[in-house]
Amino acid sequence: MEAARQYNVHEAKTHFSRILQQVETGEEIVISRAGQPIAKVVPLRPKVDRTDYGALKGQIHLHDDFDELPDDIAEAFGMRG
Repeated sequence: MEAARQYNVHEAKTHFSRILQQVETGEEIVISRAGQPIAKVVPLRPKVDRTDYGALKGQIHLHDDFDELPDDIAEAFGMRG
């Protein structure tokens, strides 16, 4: 993993638009004061539109035994005994 690019506070103020462009492309930026990191600017996760039923169709797979608990776990919850 590549190290985050680092700017001091003055550079960050001067080049704020450039920093935002870099973050938009997925980069993480560290802002430092007197050589000490004080903040990290990271990209937000894109908003996912899931308003329609079936939006995740084909992306989620459940095994046939999904609802079956292993005996030791079922016993720990008092479901078998």
